[in-house]
Amino acid sequence: MGGAAVALVVVDGANVVGSVPDGWWRDRHGATERLRDALVGMAEAGLPGGGSVPEWARRGPLDVVLVVEGAARGVAEVPGVRVVRASGSGDDRIVEFVAAEHARTPARRCLVVTADRGLRERVRAFAAEVTGSRAVRPG
Repeated sequence: MGGAAVALVVVDGANVVGSVPDGWWRDRHGATERLRDALVGMAEAGLPGGGSVPEWARRGPLDVVLVVEGAARGVAEVPGVRVVRASGSGDDRIVEFVAAEHARTPARRCLVVTADRGLRERVRAFAAEVTGSRAVRPG
């Protein structure tokens, strides 16, 4: 890869799971596992999302991080998807994670997947780009 860091995609698990009224509230853990499993292919091939997904994020490989909170904190990592657990606010943990990654490798591209407006503004302070949940939930 010519020494360039693999681009980072940080997924707001609670926000993405909650964006589709498919009964996720009956089994938040299971719904988050299904999201995690869908992200595996995206780590290799890139995000399938449309116009709001930057071109660079449509190509793999990507370093995909799923941030989980609450009942979904027990979701395990799988090859291709790292899981970061929030002991409190998932949004605060995402900002903390993005800030640390930006401090470590400021030139690395970062995309945060969330529809949360407040979170979007907070991560932009660390040069992250943002897109909505459809980026990882095609169709």
